[in-house]
Amino acid sequence: METLALKTIVVDIADMAVSKDPGNLLITYSLGSCIGLTIWDPVAGVGGLLHYMLPESTISPDKAQHNPCMFADLGIPLLFKKAYMLGADKKRIVVKVAGAAQLMDAKGIFNIGKRNHLALRKILWRNNVIIEKEDIGGFEGRTMKLEISTGKVTIKTKAGEYEL
Repeated sequence: METLALKTIVVDIADMAVSKDPGNLLITYSLGSCIGLTIWDPVAGVGGLLHYMLPESTISPDKAQHNPCMFADLGIPLLFKKAYMLGADKKRIVVKVAGAAQLMDAKGIFNIGKRNHLALRKILWRNNVIIEKEDIGGFEGRTMKLEISTGKVTIKTKAGEYEL
């Protein structure tokens, strides 16, 4: 059986992508203290990937206005809204999460990764959305991929690559 090459869409830091094209692969690099959030509706065939940096937009309203994907409190609702616009339904969405590592804050003074993860969990909890799987914390960066056709999420670290 011949495998079709997927079209790779790179999601930069403080960015997102949503797609209904089964030929697309969404990928984000450099997940350190940032969070990579994937959502996928298996019935509608809609998937999305958000790479956000900080938990709350109140620290920089100017940046928040220019780039809502930089912040959990604005980026997460926006990701879901864009997926709904393509036919996704909240009841069917599969959520997977990676990141929140402690890279440049070895002593845990700022705890950006932990704060990012907590913000995500609060937002999802308030909206009755459950995380199916997550790869959170640690001390190394990650790359995260989402195949739109299957919903398969892959994580890559220095140690190797595995399905989440």
